Amino acid sequence: MSAERILVCDDDPQIRRALSLILREAGYEVTAASTAKDALDRAALTGPHAAIVDLMLPDQPGIEVCRALREWSDMPILVLSAIGEEATKIEALNMGADDYVTKPFGPGELVARVQAALRRAGRTAAEPRVEVDGLVVDLAAHAVWVDGEEVRLTPIEFSLLSVLVTNRGLLMTHRRLLEEVWGPGYSDATPLLRTHIANLRRKLQVGERPRRFIRTDAGVGYRFAA
Repeated sequence: MSAERILVCDDDPQIRRALSLILREAGYEVTAASTAKDALDRAALTGPHAAIVDLMLPDQPGIEVCRALREWSDMPILVLSAIGEEATKIEALNMGADDYVTKPFGPGELVARVQAALRRAGRTAAEPRVEVDGLVVDLAAHAVWVDGEEVRLTPIEFSLLSVLVTNRGLLMTHRRLLEEVWGPGYSDATPLLRTHIANLRRKLQVGERPRRFIRTDAGVGYRFAA
């Protein structure tokens, strides 16, 4: 089977080379672009399985690349951002990006984020059972166990956990979680989400070894990180 293709778009030649090297060593094919226009042209020609897009590009913002790709493709999109670009990062995620990598990045983190995004893209929506690090979530039976001990969740808590585990490894913004679990009218109800996340974390802390299944990306959202 041929290697999965990754589109890389960054105007910095050193970062572009580093990304290409890391991804090729991990077994992926890489198509590199330095501008938004070049990235969109190459995406149309090569049909990549995923894209990594810098938020700051010379001809137009990376957010516009995300928006344009989302008009015709469901491929995973990861955005590259500097530490101080939180608002832009959130806007990109709301425009269709699946995750972000903060500069400077480590090779292991980058590859793990790409693998998680591609894994999610290849998973069917009807995945009936998720098992990770002693946690079992039976989506059909609406049942949860940790180390063989059943955990009683409310319907909202189960819905929240279901969204997180089926997108495991990927960042889920506050807005996306609120809209998927509660509905569009709750997109700004972040305190409500934080309360339910705290309750969910407490209920999952059973068994002999403590684990933190749900990680906080401060100011942005949560990811299931076990």
